[in-house]
Amino acid sequence: MIMNKVLVVVVVGIALLGLVAGCATNEGTKAKPAKVQPAQAAPTEQKPKIEYVDTPSGRWMVHDENRPAPPVITPGTFSSTRRVGQAPSDAIVLFDGTEGSMKNWTDTKGQPSKWVVGEGYMESVKGAGYIQTKESFGSCQLHVEFATPEKVQGTSQGRGNSGVFLQGEFEIQVLDSYENKTYPDGQCSALYGRSVPLVNACRKPGEWQSYDIVFHRAHFGKDGKIVTKPTFTVLQNGVLVQDHVTLEGGTQWNGPHAISPFRAIPDKGPIQLQDHGNPVRYRNIWIRPLQD
Repeated sequence: MIMNKVLVVVVVGIALLGLVAGCATNEGTKAKPAKVQPAQAAPTEQKPKIEYVDTPSGRWMVHDENRPAPPVITPGTFSSTRRVGQAPSDAIVLFDGTEGSMKNWTDTKGQPSKWVVGEGYMESVKGAGYIQTKESFGSCQLHVEFATPEKVQGTSQGRGNSGVFLQGEFEIQVLDSYENKTYPDGQCSALYGRSVPLVNACRKPGEWQSYDIVFHRAHFGKDGKIVTKPTFTVLQNGVLVQDHVTLEGGTQWNGPHAISPFRAIPDKGPIQLQDHGNPVRYRNIWIRPLQD
């Protein structure tokens, strides 16, 4: 027992001596602290802009897929070979299905468009860009017929995407919204990012559809501020989908959950059709300028 106690004392003593020696050695060889460089601020990540709209169904983010979608209805039938709305005698015919009427259209740089003409229609070409009228218009009644691709490819915004722009600025969305879920303020006949249609009146992919639009233009003051906001009444396939809606801002994409404000534009602008990478067809386009 005594022998064990002596052995423990010896071991502890040796350990303490080693610890002291080690501390002394470390103290003697310790390098001087390095000069601390001022910390650089980490790059700030730009957060996506998020905007909200207040609606009868509650507050929703712009382009929110959880926002209640409009009810689906079946529009009245018509012959696939008959035009939905023939131009009245006082209308300006912008496209009648012939190669010759392409003279009324250019690309956004004023050059001949690369869109192609088929049997009674013109079709967007991926990468060709928007096509627009040579003539500019303000308030108007506009008739447009369109068909999204019969062969379904893509989902949501990647399926039959295009658009009709009034005053060269404000978009009525064209999309294959037949059994295709997307954010309701970006589905077919929406005032893009601004107003959900009253109902989904879409026909099946590949079938011809129509827009009849009554548009009263935006007015801007000399200071560039909005004076009179634009209004839209839209019928899709003969069904009222936008009922004299007043726009509260622009319809340009501004992020996943944001939309553009108003920006000053001329009193008149071209009618534009959007190339969004999908081969969407258009036919029988005419317009009647309206007094403000």
